[in-house]
Amino acid sequence: MVPSDVFHDQPTLRGERVRLEPLDERTGEHLVPVLVDLDPEVRRLTGTHARFTERQVREWARACAARSDRADWVILRNEDDRCVGDCALMDLDADNGGVDYRIALNDVSLTGRGYGTEATDLVLEYAFTVAGLHRVALQVFDFNTGAQKSYARSGFVREGVWRDHLYWDGEWHDAVLMSILAHEYADRRAAVR
Repeated sequence: MVPSDVFHDQPTLRGERVRLEPLDERTGEHLVPVLVDLDPEVRRLTGTHARFTERQVREWARACAARSDRADWVILRNEDDRCVGDCALMDLDADNGGVDYRIALNDVSLTGRGYGTEATDLVLEYAFTVAGLHRVALQVFDFNTGAQKSYARSGFVREGVWRDHLYWDGEWHDAVLMSILAHEYADRRAAVR
């Protein structure tokens, strides 16, 4: 349905408050200190058990730039060029026009300010109007209600639950599955105009 290299030469995405620059060796430098010393609450909200070294982060950023089966961006705040997070379209299913979405803000003090929602909206516009995808899906943990509300504002619909998907601090947590389809995105976009 879409070419397997659909994300080749991905563009910078620009919004009112943030811009998304493709992740590469240069922009990846913004993420080195963040991912090496990841905010404990961000670690919990994203279910990130792994620990990263500077070398791992740099190698990951360099490798992302060469891939055309996924699109990774660094989220920069327009007012001061501060890196507020990163996001990605990944796990491309080219035959079915589907992809998974992930986003993480660098620390909890940046949540609730609209950066994540605007970044998500920019990615969805790219996914549906440029890349020609049919479906964008994500998973979010049951305790991350703020993220669930943000995704819903961007048009994602709750479609199910993976029970006991994350083990964190001695407790099991469900992953809430959400998605948005191309026609739903087009309907939302037409309603705004």
